[in-house]
Amino acid sequence: MKTMCRPLLGATMALGLSTALPSLAQADELTLCWAAWDPANALVELSKDFTAQTGTQMKFEFVPWPNFADRILNELNSGGKLCDLLIGDSQWIGGSAENGYYVKLNDFFDKEGIKMSDFAEAAVNAYSTWPKGTPNYWALPAMGDANAWFYRKDWFSKPEIQAEFKAATGRDLAPPTTWDELLETAKFFNGKEIDGKKVYGAAIFTERASEGITMGATQALYPYGFKYENTTGKYDMEGAVNSEGAIKGLEAYKELYKCCTPPGYTDAYMGETLDAFKSGQAAMAMNWFAFFPGLAKDENVGGDKIGFFVNPKQATAASTLGGQGISVVANTDNMDGALAYIKWFAQPEVQKKWWQLGGYAVHNDVLNDPSFKDSQPFAADFLVAMNQVQDFWQEPAYAILLQSAQKRFHDYVVADQGTAKEALDGLVKDWTEIFEDEGKL
Repeated sequence: MKTMCRPLLGATMALGLSTALPSLAQADELTLCWAAWDPANALVELSKDFTAQTGTQMKFEFVPWPNFADRILNELNSGGKLCDLLIGDSQWIGGSAENGYYVKLNDFFDKEGIKMSDFAEAAVNAYSTWPKGTPNYWALPAMGDANAWFYRKDWFSKPEIQAEFKAATGRDLAPPTTWDELLETAKFFNGKEIDGKKVYGAAIFTERASEGITMGATQALYPYGFKYENTTGKYDMEGAVNSEGAIKGLEAYKELYKCCTPPGYTDAYMGETLDAFKSGQAAMAMNWFAFFPGLAKDENVGGDKIGFFVNPKQATAASTLGGQGISVVANTDNMDGALAYIKWFAQPEVQKKWWQLGGYAVHNDVLNDPSFKDSQPFAADFLVAMNQVQDFWQEPAYAILLQSAQKRFHDYVVADQGTAKEALDGLVKDWTEIFEDEGKL
């Protein structure tokens, strides 16, 4: 991944647009950029309604996740005009705001009566604001998401397996609610023969090149007490990043990797985890909620065979944040049409249809509907997860911060280099140098 550069153009452009927004005239054509995955297909279907209402034709540039950051950040850095609208990762918002790549939307929201209080607070903070915790909005929450778990419900329900688990552990076999239980359950299933096939305990994220192992490891680190700072906004990382709890969390993630993952599982992310589960290798697996609608419908492992659970707690309850906001790219030649799309997408009835099609709406009219929890087998867990999410640094230097995390975590977990304490101490050192270079320390 590449760090965003800081070209002089763009900053003044974004400031000007935030105070003098044009009227919402129609644009003949708009291009929306996002990652290539199931929710993107749902958005294509949803956007047909926008075209029908406005006459604006929608084009889409969907980039596979492993290439998404490089492709789109290079587009923004170079001042390209490919994207009129962008559903960008939450980590990009700091750099995109400071570099003038996104339009600040406050005045537009005020003019059109779009209220951020109509969306889940955690989603607004993660997907829309910069600086964090301030009412400065650079995106509309588009796709709520978090890392969660799914399991072979049919295996868990077999009487002989239940009896064996009870005898071995003294407790009933059920979806884990703590990381201790997760490890115990994964070890129980690992190496067991089920339906004539050897299976493994869990499929998790270990990928080195982009963000995979960081998104997986933090799923253990956060519940054990890992924090990025002792004091928000102070970058005082010593004793937070490498706290005793954080060390235990990283050790737990390595233990899960070493004991219970499928063979050759050294560089796995979203696709590999899904494949391991769908092929019947894993009793449990982690992945983003975004994939759960497809999993629930899978002819081989879906339906009654699959169950879902939120990330287990330990010292605290926490889940790794995914998801994105939708932004207007400041360099667009179709500003009016792009803003019109944002206005349309923010409508409660559009948000409800977005959820029905497989997108993860975080509008309160959707989430607070009494029928929401029963609308999908994972809907109730999604509500829990979105109320306990934690996110990686959203700083302009996030990409090099992420590179350091990827290396430190992969070296320790997968490559067996050093201890968890040494990995986290090294991460404090890396991040301190980066923030010193950024002028933050």
